Amino acid sequence: MDSPHDDPRQNGDSTHNHVPKKPKLSPFISEPEIRDEFSHHQPGIARLNNGSFGSCPRSILAAQQKWQLQFLQQPDDFYYNHLRNAILQSRTLIKNLINAEDVDEVSLVDNATTAAAIVLQQIGWGFAEGKFNKGDAVVMLHCAYDAVKKSSKAYVTRAGGSVIEVQLPFPVNSNEEIIVQFRKGLEKGKANGRKVRLAMIDHITALPSVVVPVAELVKICREEGVDQVFVDAAHAMGNVRVDVEEIGADFYVSNLHKWFFCPPAVAFLYCRKSNLSSELHHPVVSHEYGNGLPIESSWIGTRDYSSQLVVPSALEFVNRFEGGIEGIMKKNHDAVVKMGEMLAKSWGTNLGSPPDMCASMIMVGLPS
Repeated sequence: MDSPHDDPRQNGDSTHNHVPKKPKLSPFISEPEIRDEFSHHQPGIARLNNGSFGSCPRSILAAQQKWQLQFLQQPDDFYYNHLRNAILQSRTLIKNLINAEDVDEVSLVDNATTAAAIVLQQIGWGFAEGKFNKGDAVVMLHCAYDAVKKSSKAYVTRAGGSVIEVQLPFPVNSNEEIIVQFRKGLEKGKANGRKVRLAMIDHITALPSVVVPVAELVKICREEGVDQVFVDAAHAMGNVRVDVEEIGADFYVSNLHKWFFCPPAVAFLYCRKSNLSSELHHPVVSHEYGNGLPIESSWIGTRDYSSQLVVPSALEFVNRFEGGIEGIMKKNHDAVVKMGEMLAKSWGTNLGSPPDMCASMIMVGLPS
């Protein structure tokens, strides 16, 4: 706090005129404002693991707290008169951001793990109800998120299906390498007359940090007669451009708390409209069961829904940056490539992939 002696008016200088702040020349967020937005982070720590839990700015945390207080002030009014409309507003913004055809194709869930459970649960029922033959396959990348791998065991293997893991080379040198290995995985899944009921494709693999050519792989799945395609894009939103129509998958999930600045935990699950849409259900059954996945997901019992309600605030935040989310993505990509190449050169090692195959994460070999 300033000392009274620092104030010229209190030192008898009645002629001192207050000097107004200089007008802000740029309409975009400034460096001091950025630092202020993240001043709640532990000082002295360089947070390099943004991909796990993200970094939520203070302004969005403040917006979240307003929603939390609104609920606590009058829960019944909040539930009956505000919650569903607020979730619909968030879903509508996401629908526009990802170029979905209909807002009913967009559900909000906790995270990509929940979305994987929703999709795999439907596949598991297909085996349990005799719609699929025992041994029919689910094909996934070997570097898929471990929780998703375990979900495939819980829902698919246990029900009689087989899970085929596509081994990707490392280091990855080109998209063509991924495509060749993926085709081999599909061939293995279709061996002995089996059918591939689901292909699960990462948009950005965490280990190694590689952007996968998802649109090309989805197209291959269509050519090879794969029933459904699920893109696990946990890291995508705020990291790469997302256009679900262009990608063409049946299901697409991305977290919003990793690279899109929402507080943990919130993700969107896109489900392309089809005659199978009614078979998708949230694994937590509430009294909304049977009203469609977006409505089922909007109420899974008493809990804090505020992270799903601040999507408008997150969009407002990213638009404060020059170039919006695209500008942030480019700045992050350029910075991480510069840092990765500097470390690889310093250590005499190499990168896990070419720079154009990474987004805001990069893998660098450690010195021996």
